[in-house]
Amino acid sequence: MNIKLPNPIRILISSSEPVHHWWAQRLTAVALIPLSLWFIYSLTTMYIANYETVILWLSNLKNSLLMLLFILTLYYHAALGLQVVIEDYVESVWQRKALLLIIKITLSSAALSTAIAIFFIYMDY
Repeated sequence: MNIKLPNPIRILISSSEPVHHWWAQRLTAVALIPLSLWFIYSLTTMYIANYETVILWLSNLKNSLLMLLFILTLYYHAALGLQVVIEDYVESVWQRKALLLIIKITLSSAALSTAIAIFFIYMDY
């Protein structure tokens, strides 16, 4: 039995790589809205805080988890966006592959180092 779905529904449940990429970029953008508002609120309430106060604030479990989620979502969203730009505007195949590799390595190492820093701050205090 072969069921024919309408075209918009077939596109939404497609298993192709571009559709997954499109959905991931949209979902991370939606997730970044409340996380960015939380981050901006946190920055505005601590704009005159000293180093020890910020470390104490980040050692709270809720703040550490939200900061970790914000940073990882932000880096993943940035990687997805940069990938689209490179795939659309870099014509040479080897340059495209090299740039994508550099971006993935750079953003992955930045996200990992940030996650480790947040973990150490949380565990020390």
